[in-house]
Amino acid sequence: MYWHRLLIIAIAVPRSSNFPPTYAKLHPMFATLHSKLEGALAKIRGRGVVTPADIDATMKDVRMALLEADVNFKVAKDFCTTVGEKARGEAVLRSLSPDQQIIKIVHDELAVVMGSSATELNLRVAPPAIIMLVGLQGSGKTTTAGKLAKLLQSEHKRNPLLVPADVYRPAAIEQLKTLGRNLSIAVFDSNSTQDPVDIAKNAIEFARSHNHDSVIIDTAGRLQIDQELMRELQEISAAVKPHEILLVVDAMTGQEAVNVGSGFDQALEIDGLIMTKLDGDARGGAALSMRAVTGKPIKFIGVGEKLDALEVFHPDRMASRILGMGDVMSLIEKATKEISVEDTMALHQKMKKNDFTFEDFLGQLRMMKRMGSISSLTSMIPGMDKIAKKINPEEAEREMKRVEAIILSMTPGERCNPAVINGSRRKRIAIGSGTSVEAVNRLLKQFLEMKKMMQKVAKMGMGGLMNMFGGRAGGMLPKGR
Repeated sequence: MYWHRLLIIAIAVPRSSNFPPTYAKLHPMFATLHSKLEGALAKIRGRGVVTPADIDATMKDVRMALLEADVNFKVAKDFCTTVGEKARGEAVLRSLSPDQQIIKIVHDELAVVMGSSATELNLRVAPPAIIMLVGLQGSGKTTTAGKLAKLLQSEHKRNPLLVPADVYRPAAIEQLKTLGRNLSIAVFDSNSTQDPVDIAKNAIEFARSHNHDSVIIDTAGRLQIDQELMRELQEISAAVKPHEILLVVDAMTGQEAVNVGSGFDQALEIDGLIMTKLDGDARGGAALSMRAVTGKPIKFIGVGEKLDALEVFHPDRMASRILGMGDVMSLIEKATKEISVEDTMALHQKMKKNDFTFEDFLGQLRMMKRMGSISSLTSMIPGMDKIAKKINPEEAEREMKRVEAIILSMTPGERCNPAVINGSRRKRIAIGSGTSVEAVNRLLKQFLEMKKMMQKVAKMGMGGLMNMFGGRAGGMLPKGR
């Protein structure tokens, strides 16, 4: 059982504004790439000595892995050439751990190919900040407009205005209005008989007079790039002078998405991209190729249908996840969104004093469930990616429900002082929770182990916790259920 160790990590570190938001899990597209690169790098992992011939063979496998993941041919070739040259350096070959040095080079170059670090929206302008969404029909522009508005509202404390300017699909206008109502975000009133340029200009004036500091314009798309589409978009851009032109592309279309990116950039000089449908099972090469081919950063990724399923794209962290290095910072960030500073500090004091109760445990267990699946949380911890693959999500969910049922079958006094739970009480709790006495005994034993570890972690503080993950994550793992 792994969840009680994950719980320690999730609540061990107080909220900090230094942690940017990142991913809940390794999305299926990148999971495929991870699997292929893991196989390609297997030949050098654990090797104390690496020769130039080993590097050549590894780079050949890496190149094939990238191509099979639908990475652009030139991008894959340049990537392997750069990594190969750096890996052949004398400092690498003569180091004590050349395999780790080479994997680090692969990691760093992956991050560079995807953009090195996250690219922020240009919001430091005189209001309103104007964001224009463009893209082909079916790429998810309208839904993305709603998601982006929600993100601006919740993460940046902005007051956005949504603007339906797709007059060729009346359903798109109604869809955006519905999204606005669901999100309690204002939507500019427009209809399909109006000119898109007039809609955009009037919306900006409306925003200025109604204290909207951000405007998101949802433009029309076509089934393919054509002169009529580009001309209309150019006219809207010239009329409102947007601070950001973001291209919405469907990651499921693979390398075609890269071609679309290049076409829109030539006509509009886009500022960045939003890749949608990264929760799909395509091969992920488009996301890896986009920055290198277009020269434009991926600013956000869409990872689901829910209106909060839009995330800032962090290339450096994604590179770590692709190579199975984990992403502890992401795990911490998810925890900080679910628990307040005051609650965190109170929990730290309880942990230090070894005063953590089943009542506290129940609250944190429910918090962890809101953070995501056990397998997704496990995949964020260095060294645990293989374990994550072995976890049966359905069984893990059932186990957490059993644990919750056992705790709920305890009296308030028993939750605060588990030492009073004798044999007869254990039998009563087992019957009340629909489990067995053995399951109750196992939970009580795990709870005592967890309290001891929590006390250690609380005393270690942030630095000690991060050092623990910087080395062997296995020390945090249980040996079994």
